[in-house]
Amino acid sequence: MEFLTKNKSILVISALFIVIYSLVSLVNHYNFRTYALDLGAYTNALYDYSHFQWNDSCVFKDEKDNLLSDHFDFYLIIFSPLIVFFGTYTLLLVQVISIVAGGIGVYKLFTIDKTKSQVALFATIYFYTFFGVFSALAFDYHSNVVAAALVPWLFYFVSKSKIVHSSIFIMLIIVAKENMSLWLTFILIGLAIEHRNDKLKRNFLILGALFSGISFFVITSIIMPSISANGLYPHFNYTILGTNMREAIIHLITHPVESLKIIFINHNDSLHGNFIKIETHIILATSGLLLLFIKPKYMLMLIPIYFQKFFHDSPPIWSIGYQYNIEFAPIMAIGIFEIISTFKNKIALSCSIIVLLFSIASTIRTMDNTLHVTNKSQIRFYQNIHYKKNYDIEPVHFNLKKIPSEANVSAQSPFVPHLSLRENIYQFPIIKDADYIVLSSKESTYPLSNEEFLAKVAELEKSQEWEKIYSEDVTILKRIHSH
Repeated sequence: MEFLTKNKSILVISALFIVIYSLVSLVNHYNFRTYALDLGAYTNALYDYSHFQWNDSCVFKDEKDNLLSDHFDFYLIIFSPLIVFFGTYTLLLVQVISIVAGGIGVYKLFTIDKTKSQVALFATIYFYTFFGVFSALAFDYHSNVVAAALVPWLFYFVSKSKIVHSSIFIMLIIVAKENMSLWLTFILIGLAIEHRNDKLKRNFLILGALFSGISFFVITSIIMPSISANGLYPHFNYTILGTNMREAIIHLITHPVESLKIIFINHNDSLHGNFIKIETHIILATSGLLLLFIKPKYMLMLIPIYFQKFFHDSPPIWSIGYQYNIEFAPIMAIGIFEIISTFKNKIALSCSIIVLLFSIASTIRTMDNTLHVTNKSQIRFYQNIHYKKNYDIEPVHFNLKKIPSEANVSAQSPFVPHLSLRENIYQFPIIKDADYIVLSSKESTYPLSNEEFLAKVAELEKSQEWEKIYSEDVTILKRIHSH
């Protein structure tokens, strides 16, 4: 109650961003701009976990494989009971609320010390408006977004010397996703440097870093391969560095100049990969990243984020899009304004305004005109196109609701999230034992080419196994069962 009466400004701003984030994320879902990967698969996992069973990844895989072997994500288990109240919007709402809570964590961190409180509101707005936050919100749900929003609270509890609370948040970040524990290791090392003169905090943070590092090794090298169908960790996609983490570390140590060069170039000559990394570096720089060199401990915290972005085989991960920049948000919001808070009052105020304006301009740039190709209708919440589709979606929603909840369904990617609260839902062209198929030529045909998609649809329509029960902008086929 005391926080409510003393901090009306931050509460009003936070409420405003709940509305803005909802306009981005929830509207996308309603307009069929969320997809089988990842919201559909994760929502189907919520259904399974709420029924006390493991998810088998059959949304996107032909063969059964425990979803935890793809990403070691325990948040889905924790959030699964919420589907009773929020249905297929559950994870999107969790993501929105988490980000807003993360911003409040930034604010509370800066109000611990009265000498830093003048930048608290600026730091929070910076966090809320950071380009990586909007990019993540515009594309489905991902647990690393929730974990990143917990980081300001970890900083806060460490600063307040609350060891138990800090330990809880360390565990919460670790169980979000397998790569979070590696990032957390570097965060805790950076915090240990910051609190090096406080023996209790320093030792706690060093132990936490060791625990987090060991957790990363155990999860990725032992647990995930042991529950995977093929016995392998599936996400070491860093061919330029080798075939595993050990080879990658050796390469980085023995080829430092070459490794530094890779951070800036299209290292595997990917189609449309030229200058993608440069664009990301420019957006990060104009968002204030260069200020962190004044206190290198914050750059240390970002080392694994640079590694997982710029050495990866896939250009979309190098880019300013999707959820691949969210981890920059808490570190930059905290680090940049921690540095600014050390300046004299008028200089600190001027710098806060300048940094915030440049950061907002960078965010607008990512929404408006970028080298990396993105679906602008997903992120431009301020334009009419965001709220419309190229077909009438109301009858589609009405007819999707007619599909029985116990039926097995194969659906094109944008329809999967809306149909995922059931035992079996498959991303078309996986059909298996589906009772219904949902398709539309007005949506992306991924993972098929347009030609492959049209050929498959023609084959189904000619088949004696299926009948059309709805056919406007979207087609719903029902399997004809022999009696």
